[in-house]
This record gives sequence, structure tokens and C-alpha cells, in this order.
Amino acid sequence: MYTFIISIILLVIGYFTYGKYIEKMFGVKEERTTPAYVNQDGVDYLPMSSNKNSLIQLLNIAGVGPIFGPIMGALYGPVAFIWIVLGCIFAGAVHDYLTGMISIRNRGAHLPELAGKFLGKVMKHVVNAFAILLLVLVGTVFVTSPASLLHNLMNGKVNLWIITLFIFGYYILATLLPIDKIIGRFYPIFGALLLIASLGVGGMLIIQQVPIPELTLANLHPDHMPIFPLLFLTITCGALSGFHATQTPIISRTTQTEKQGRKIFYGMMIAEGIIAMVWAAAAMSLFQGPNGLNELLATGGTGLVVSEVAKVTLGAVVGTLAVLGVIVLPITSGDTAFRSARMIIADYIKLPQFSMKRRLIIAIPLFVISIALTQIDFNILWRYFSWANQATAVIALFVGAMYLFIARKNYWVALIPGAFMLYTTTVYILNAEIGFRQSMNVSYIVGAVISVILVIVFFKAAQKARAAEMPLEVDISDYHKVA
Repeated sequence: MYTFIISIILLVIGYFTYGKYIEKMFGVKEERTTPAYVNQDGVDYLPMSSNKNSLIQLLNIAGVGPIFGPIMGALYGPVAFIWIVLGCIFAGAVHDYLTGMISIRNRGAHLPELAGKFLGKVMKHVVNAFAILLLVLVGTVFVTSPASLLHNLMNGKVNLWIITLFIFGYYILATLLPIDKIIGRFYPIFGALLLIASLGVGGMLIIQQVPIPELTLANLHPDHMPIFPLLFLTITCGALSGFHATQTPIISRTTQTEKQGRKIFYGMMIAEGIIAMVWAAAAMSLFQGPNGLNELLATGGTGLVVSEVAKVTLGAVVGTLAVLGVIVLPITSGDTAFRSARMIIADYIKLPQFSMKRRLIIAIPLFVISIALTQIDFNILWRYFSWANQATAVIALFVGAMYLFIARKNYWVALIPGAFMLYTTTVYILNAEIGFRQSMNVSYIVGAVISVILVIVFFKAAQKARAAEMPLEVDISDYHKVA
């Protein structure tokens, strides 16, 4: 268990060391009033405590990603641990922190608006369409996947469509009502289930002294799938995920002070990394290696693996609670996916959301589209999700790098992971069956050329923006006069 335990320790150390460095380098302004007060509307903008914000942020970003992704990544062997630890500390947590803090400095702006400001107006329109499509897909799949899990958990006694409609009903309320009415009240309960699922499984792995494999760089995938680039798109949540860039602005609008940012944004990504470590370790250890895990995945998918892990480690009763915790994860990301989509559209068309009528104007079409999409087979469309997710992460990291470059701060902390994932996602789409189907060697070369060109374009744009002294934050000097 040395690799597993040391990895957990490194994640915690990363929060107190590199996380502290990122916070200091960014330059927290404790006296600066946050959007929760400046733009307070009682719906999306309102101050909440750091503990509540942290829990909501964790559940927003978690989804099924830090469980399903690491289970699939476990097929590659302990090399997956390296990506979770390094990716979480140096890429994912930095991504989440910068997105959250830059959003706070810009009245709680979502990624499309930030991309438009820092990467050009064209990018605003591209990222806006991209983000809405991504969020509606995420929201829809996070209806169908928990509905299926609940249907199986109840042995089919309740009709699947009834469960689906019930989840949709909850999503509608969570999307329309003020954030403190539904999300703020129910998330503590959901958080308890999440802790039972993850801490319970992790604790029992240690107590039962399960033989977790030690570190090796060998590729143990039964089908010999290449580690690069596939591992980095298989394990997203728990290491680095662009979906988080659509979620952190929700909490940037409820954060009381900038000082809380490291705990809420950087810290909750570290917590998600620990969750990912637990499920990756369990998947590697309980099924006689990658071949056994592969057979189980072929039989019943990741849902069956989750159920088996929970029952083996926690027993039938507590294991059922753990499965409920896993079901909660997609629900607590699906509701904020729709909420985030509503907020992004509202910002784009400049429609304030203080009245229920205005929220319904945007929300009703979103849910009509989503209900229609539940009738479509997502097997083909969803193959694009991992690539789209990491492509979004690249955009968010480049936004962070641009902000830091203009501010004359250490922009390499965002540019290095951003450039790496740019190369990774480019190689993947060039090689993949859903992409351009080029050979791996051609994909490596062409991907490198494209990445280098785009990084050069970034530097030229960054130098131009710095010379023009682009404003990095929204002026709130007249806030008290308005108040």
C-alpha cells in the first residue's frame, strides 16, 4: 500500500505547499468586495459560508468523473496514480483556482465571457456554444445514468421513466430557485453520502490490507491501449477537467472573500483527487488485476464495478448506502450543469435573472431539449465528451495564463499544463476513430506542430494585450455609492 498511501499524503501536502504558492503568486485582495455583495440579487449572487461553498463546489465538480474515470484508468495499472497526483496538484487544482479567482475579479463571469475578454471576441462565441452544448449533454446524461442505477438498485420495482421524471423535477427546481433554497440545503445530506462512499471504501481498503499494486510505469492494459494520450482523457475529473470551468463561476458568485478561494477551489480539487485515488486503487485491487477488471467492465460496465467494490469493502447494507453516494454524484453535477447553462445564456443575451419569469424563458427550452435527448443513443455522441471536456480545460488554462502574463506574474503555472493538454487532446483527435484516424506517429508530429503554432499565437496575443494594458478586473470602486 505504500504507493497508495504516499499518493494520498502527497495530495494533502500539495494543498499546503503548491496551493499556498499559487495563492500567494496570484495575489489575494482580502479587502476587495466580491460579486456576492456587489451584484447581490438573491438568486445567483448571494454570500454563503466557506464551508457550504466548499461542499457545493466539491459536489458540483465531482459528478461520476472521479469514480468512473479512475475505474477505467485502473486498467492501465498504477501508472494511473501518477497522473492523478501530478495532474491534480499541478493542473486540475490550478485550473479550478484560477478560473474561480479570475471569475471573482470579473463579477462572477463564466468561461465564455472570460475567454472573450482574454482570448478574443471570436472565442467568446465559440466557447459559449461549446459550453452550452457540453452542459446540456452533461445534464442529460446525469439524468439517465443515476436513473438507471436507482432502477437497478430497486430491482426494477419502480418504472425507469418515473425515476427519470423525478430527477428532472429536482433539476428544474435546482435550476430555477435561489441557490440557497435547494442546493444550499440538500448538499449537506448529499455530501454525507459521498463521504460514506469514498472514505468508507478507502478506509476499508486499508483496514482489510487489500494488496494494492505498487508503482510501475508498465502499461498493464489488457487491450494494450496506449497510455499517451488515452490515460489523460480517461481520467479527467480527479486530475484535470474542463467541466470544472463551467462550475466554479457558480461559487465565485457566492464567495464571501478572496481569501476563501484556496480552500474552495484548490482544496476541493485536491479532495476530488483523493476520491479518484480511492476508486482507482479499489478497481486495481479487488478483481485479480486488469484482466479481471476488464471482464467485469465488459459484463456490466462501471456501474457494476462500483456496486461490487461497495459490497466487498463495506458489506451489503453500508455498501448500498455507498452506491447511493455514487448515485448522488451525477445528480449534484447535473443540477448545476443546467443552472450553469442558464446563467451562461443569461450573461450572453444580457438578461438579468432576478425574476422567475426571466429564468423560465431560458430554462424551459433547455429542459425540452434535454428531455428529447434522453430518447437518443448517446454511445456515439458521448465518445466526444472526454475530448471536449479536456479541450475546455485547455481554454480555461490559457485564459489563466493570459491573465497572469498581463499581470506580470508566473504564467508558466497555467501555460505548461495548458500546452501539455493542448498537445494531448490534439494527438487524440488526430488519431481517434471519432477523429481523423491518422497513425499514431503522424498524430504525434502533426499534434506537436499545431501545438507549437498555437502557443506562439498565444505569446503574440499576450504581448499585445500586456502592451495595451488590458484591464484584468471589473472596477468596483463605486460599489458603496451604488449601495
